[in-house]
Amino acid sequence: MNIAPIIISLKTAATAIFVTFFIGLAAAKIIADIKNKYAVMILDGLLTLPLVLPPTVAGFFLLCIFGIEGPVGKFFIDFFAVKIAFSWSATVIAAVAISFPLMYRAARGALEQIDPVLIYAGRTLGMSEWKIFIKVRLPLALPGIAGGGVLAFARGLGEFGATAMLAGNIAGRTRTLPLAVYSAVAGSDWETARDYVIVIVLFSFIVVALINYFSGNSRRI
Repeated sequence: MNIAPIIISLKTAATAIFVTFFIGLAAAKIIADIKNKYAVMILDGLLTLPLVLPPTVAGFFLLCIFGIEGPVGKFFIDFFAVKIAFSWSATVIAAVAISFPLMYRAARGALEQIDPVLIYAGRTLGMSEWKIFIKVRLPLALPGIAGGGVLAFARGLGEFGATAMLAGNIAGRTRTLPLAVYSAVAGSDWETARDYVIVIVLFSFIVVALINYFSGNSRRI
C-alpha cells in the first residue's frame, strides 16, 4: 500500500483545520452577537450553504474562483506565477470550504448555550466585550468548540467531491485517501482499496471517540 495518500490527507486536514478553526470561531462570534434575526438568517444561510450543497457543486464554484480563468486563480498566475488549481494547495482550499460550516455551527451553538447572566455579570464588573469573550465565553464554550474542530478535521480528511473538482486526482500530489480508494476500485485493485478503507475507518473511529469525549465534557460544565 502506497502511504502517499495517507500523508497527503493528514497534511491537508491538519492545514485546513488550522485555518477553519479560527475563521469558523470568528464567524460564530460575529453571528452570535448580531441582534437582527433577519440578518442572522441570511448570513447563517450563506455560511452553512457548503454543508448542504453537493460537494461537486461546491467544487464547481471553487473551480470558478480558483481556476486558471477564475478571478483569484488568474490573479495568482499573473502576479506570482502560481497555479492554485490541481495543486496541493487546492486540496486544502477544498477541505476548508467543505469543513468550515461544521466548525462554524459547532462554535456558534457552543457560544449561544452560555448563560447570558454570566456575560451580564462581566459587563457589570466593567470588563470589555473582548475580555468577556476571552475570559468567560471562550472557556465555557471550549468543549463544544473543540468537538466541532475534531468533526471539521474529519470532514476535511474525508473530502472527495470538491477535492476532485478543484485539485484533481494526481498521484503523489493531490490524491487523498478517498480519491485513493476510488482509484483503486476503478483499477480493480480491491486489496489496496480495502487497506485504505481500513485506515479511513480507524481515523473515523478515533474522531467519534473524541467527539463523545468532548460532548461529555461539555455536559459536565
